[in-house]
Amino acid sequence: MGVPAPEIPGSMLLDSTVLDDPYPFYQRLHEEAPVWRVPGTDVFVVSSFELVCDATARVDDFSSHMRALLYRDNEGLPGRLEFGGEGTDALATADPPVHKMHRDVVFSELVAKRMATLEEPIAELADVRIDGAIAKGTVDFMADVGNIVPITVISWLIGFRASDPERLLEAAFDSTSLVGGNVSLGQLEGLVVRSGEIGAWIADQLAGSIETPTDDILGAIARGVSSRSMTHREGVVVLQTLLSAGGESTTSLLGNAVRYLAEHQDMQDQLRAEPELLQIFIEEMLRLESPFRFLLRSAPATTSLGGVEIPAGSSVLLFWAAANRDGAAFPQPDQVDLERPVPRRHVAFGRGIHHCVGAPLARLEARIVLGLLLQKTIAFTLDREHRPVWVESLQVRRHGKLPVLLTAR
Repeated sequence: MGVPAPEIPGSMLLDSTVLDDPYPFYQRLHEEAPVWRVPGTDVFVVSSFELVCDATARVDDFSSHMRALLYRDNEGLPGRLEFGGEGTDALATADPPVHKMHRDVVFSELVAKRMATLEEPIAELADVRIDGAIAKGTVDFMADVGNIVPITVISWLIGFRASDPERLLEAAFDSTSLVGGNVSLGQLEGLVVRSGEIGAWIADQLAGSIETPTDDILGAIARGVSSRSMTHREGVVVLQTLLSAGGESTTSLLGNAVRYLAEHQDMQDQLRAEPELLQIFIEEMLRLESPFRFLLRSAPATTSLGGVEIPAGSSVLLFWAAANRDGAAFPQPDQVDLERPVPRRHVAFGRGIHHCVGAPLARLEARIVLGLLLQKTIAFTLDREHRPVWVESLQVRRHGKLPVLLTAR
């Protein structure tokens, strides 16, 4: 008779070494507990591709309404700061039918009207930033390119007036830290305060657009508020979500792709020789190093998933990053495969009704920035004197620093 596997320690979820290299942990979850209740908590982690997809389709059982924020308690376990019905449910944190109303306000503007106008300005911005980085030779890619391009583009897209990119970048990173799950309770409370401050600034921007309509995302949401498709508060939350997610997802994608290429000169050479493969490479990077590791769901009533009972009121973490490394769904899940069937099968941008509205923008920016970087260099490598640094986050897979040496063509 076999010996039962030891219980997975709850502290592993937020352990700093696991956050830095989470993939052995994800594999253990796949093998031992595809739906894992973190011991001593009401937090559940869903890691298999099949069950993550199942949960996203069951919107009544797994609500997007955010009823608690996670933090790291004194035992190193995920604690929950509950705020009951005081939250504002908008777009990413709304369920049907409200979610569809909000998505209809944003999605048509974001994709149908604005995307076609952005390619040239993005290319011009990326060209300047990459040329400046190459001129320096050795740079922190994140500081010089990876952080700046996405936050500037999302600000253009939304239509913020007289915006400060550095302040917006800080606000975007604060927003993801707010839902990141691994800060202390005191740090979380500080993030809530700072989130309120940028929310007040966004509220002023929205009020100005209601008075003087604009032809951008801000204007689209202003019209939604005027038509009562959403409240002013909901509009602010939608804008704050677009700012953080729109900046964060592309920033993480760019850094992760450049890190991989810097470590794999053969892949650089192949993409330079066959640039038509770049888009498939981007999909593989989204799968391999998913920018957002998870999204939070709540259980309004007791339910079950994968044979595991989930009590009412529980927090459920749908781990896109783990699902995208599930060997049952992706052969050789830890490898980049440019011949992988159905490259977009991954769930890096979510699944179902909450599939990220900004996914086309992230793909466009990545194609432009990476394409230009490959065209303008013959090689780029990691700086041997300074190691890359991951941001310590349960939520995002982003580089805080990515020192690289660029060799111009």
